Amino acid sequence: MIHVPDTRLRYPTGMNGMIAGWFALLLAGALEIAWAYGLKHADGFTRFWPSIGTVAAIGLSFAFMALALRSIPFGAAYAVWCGIGVAGTAALEMLAFGEPADALRLFCLALIATGIVGLKLASS
Repeated sequence: MIHVPDTRLRYPTGMNGMIAGWFALLLAGALEIAWAYGLKHADGFTRFWPSIGTVAAIGLSFAFMALALRSIPFGAAYAVWCGIGVAGTAALEMLAFGEPADALRLFCLALIATGIVGLKLASS
C-alpha cells in the first residue's frame, strides 16, 4: 500500500490558536475598513491604483476571516468582523470626510464596540 502524506494546512490549537484567530479577525476587520475606504477613492473602479488596492484589501480581508474561522465560532467571528467594519468605517468617515461626530453617532459606535468586546468575551 502506498502512503500518502497528510498535506492539509495545520493551525495552532488551544490558547495559541485562539489568540492567532482573534489576531487574524482583527486584521480582517481592519482590511474591511480599508476596502470600504478604497471604494470611495476607486470612484466606481474607474481609477486604477485605488481599484487595485481595494480588490487586494477585499481578498486579504476574506483570507484573514477564513483563518479566523478555524478557531473562532462562526457567529461570533462574523459579527465581530462586521462590527469592526461598520464602526471603523463610520469613525473613518467622521475623521477623513468631515462627517459630523455628534453625541448620538458616538454613542452608537460605543454600543457596537461594546458588542464586539462582549462577543469576544462570550466566545473565550
